Amino acid sequence: MFVGHALFAFATAALVADWRGWDRRRALVVGAVAGAFATVPDVDVAYALVGLAAWNASDGVFAASTAFWDASRLVHRSVTHSLVVGAVAAPAFGLIAARDSSRARLARAIGIGLLLVLIALALVDGPLAAFVMGLFAAGGVLVAAETDRWTSLSPPTVALAALWGLWSHPWGDLVTGSPPDWLYPFASPLLTTRIVLHADPTLHLLGAFAIELAVVWFAIVVLCRLTDRSLTALADRRAAVGAGYGIAPLAAAPPTLEVSYHFVFSILGVGLLSGVGPVVPSIGTPSGRAAPSTADRALEIALTSVIAVTIALAAYVTVYLLIAAPA
Repeated sequence: MFVGHALFAFATAALVADWRGWDRRRALVVGAVAGAFATVPDVDVAYALVGLAAWNASDGVFAASTAFWDASRLVHRSVTHSLVVGAVAAPAFGLIAARDSSRARLARAIGIGLLLVLIALALVDGPLAAFVMGLFAAGGVLVAAETDRWTSLSPPTVALAALWGLWSHPWGDLVTGSPPDWLYPFASPLLTTRIVLHADPTLHLLGAFAIELAVVWFAIVVLCRLTDRSLTALADRRAAVGAGYGIAPLAAAPPTLEVSYHFVFSILGVGLLSGVGPVVPSIGTPSGRAAPSTADRALEIALTSVIAVTIALAAYVTVYLLIAAPA
């Protein structure tokens, strides 16, 4: 989901910027900035590292992941996922991205002041909440500083990109975990439970995975559109090996949100191996084409991997429904 948050914010921001008539390169830049800010709320999982401190190597690798996520539940999707916090933090990050000048120093001071107010507000709920809010503020400041360093985006544009990144983030958690504290520090009466896609926990997981995969596809399509690249020219036929993943429902226990590592790691492994495998003629492209650029090659690997995962998911769902699903 970490990647999905960033890709969704990137794709939507870049697409809207292009629709508004922005130069395509600038549209991609603002999309990248929005995507970077969309990852900041998940900085709260850093606290989960304390769970690993109590992990014993003799308990096994899966016990380590369980300890990590159990610890994360204390603070994950809490103060950093609030739409209210995002509405305050976004302009603060925009002010911090102001250019060097006497007025820029004042703007940055105001931005830091706003972030300190958020940390003080979280302190009311205890030192842990304040610590997590501090991590959130530091992560956003880092993104804002790097945006100021590498781009020419104005502070209002950075603030808008930050707002979209922070506000788009919580919605991606509605089907995979407990809903976030939408309106922290106020009560959040709406969407207080996870959205269940299907009563069968395996089909629910597969649906959640399909949503994440659709977001990846959305980002790739937008990237290709804004860079004038052809999807069919970049897709490699080796992605078809994903069809072999249809045997997985017969070889391993059905995955659920509680136990999904074997499914996630294996299906992503199929995609990765397909993407980095030996090159064969791409779909719709003559075999004698010129060697692709580094960017084209990277995109070809990504697209081929995503196609392989898509085929693998379709094969898995088909076999599961026909053979492995409970009556």
